[in-house]
Formats: sequence, C-alpha cells, structure tokens
Amino acid sequence: MSLVAKDDGWRIPDELWAEWSGCSGPGRRIRGCHNPRVPDRDAINAILFVLRTGCQWNALDATGICSSSAAYRRFREWTGAGVFLELWRCGLLAYDSVRGVEWEWLVADGR
Repeated sequence: MSLVAKDDGWRIPDELWAEWSGCSGPGRRIRGCHNPRVPDRDAINAILFVLRTGCQWNALDATGICSSSAAYRRFREWTGAGVFLELWRCGLLAYDSVRGVEWEWLVADGR
C-alpha cells in the first residue's frame, strides 16, 4: 500500500502531460535489465514530488509513485538530454504568450 493516494493533487494534470509527453524522447531500455521500463509519467511525477517536497530520493519507495532508483536514473537521463531545460523554455514561452514577460526589465549578469 502506498502512502500517496492517486488523487493527492501532486500528479501532473492530463492536459499538461499531453503537452509535456513529447519532450521526454523515446524510452531506452538498459541492456540486460529484466524489469519493464517505468512509464515516463510515473517517473516525472516522482521527480517533481522530490523537487517540490525536498524529500530524499530513497524516500520515494514509501510513496508508491515510482521506485527511487528508476526516478533518479530517469532524472539523470533527462537532465543530460536537456529535457528539463526544454520544459522550462516551453513553459516560459507559454507564460509569455498568456501573461507576457516584461523582457526589457530582465538583466543578465555578464562578468
């Protein structure tokens, strides 16, 4: 039995997942692994749970969202592939089209 319920409010909503699902790229299998790959949606829910709550990766096992090793492996894989940077970029552009970012007030620190 997991500690985190299905309707806990921490999961990615369907409409947001529909936009994000194409950003993660094709799933890769690790050679010699006998377990099926954790679904991308479960992995991203687990990763975002860790980032929002600040819990340790190993604490994910008690939540039932996804195993800690699978979530951390996917986090490293997606970080290396630039997936989170692309999600951030897409989110920023979407916010800019809806609310507008006052770009003229932004400053870059150049040393």
